[in-house]
Amino acid sequence: MPIAVDIDVMLAKRKMSVGELADRIGITPANLAVLKNGRAKAVRFATLAALCEVLDCQPGNLLRWEAEDTAADDPASARA
Repeated sequence: MPIAVDIDVMLAKRKMSVGELADRIGITPANLAVLKNGRAKAVRFATLAALCEVLDCQPGNLLRWEAEDTAADDPASARA
C-alpha cells in the first residue's frame, strides 16, 4: 500500500497511549490499531479530523504517500 500511516509517531510526540487516543476520538482501540498499523482500507474524514484535533496536527502529519517498487511487484519487469 503506497499510503503510510504515522499515527504512532504523533502518539510518541504527544506522549499519549493508543487507548487514550481511541477514547478521545470515540473509536475502539482495536479499530484505531487497524488504522495505526496501515491495515485500514479507508478512513472517514470525521475520524481524520478528530485525530488531527486531538493530536493537534495536520493530516499530512498522519498520512504520507510512498512510491511502490514496481520491479519487486512485477516478476516480468525483474527479468527485463
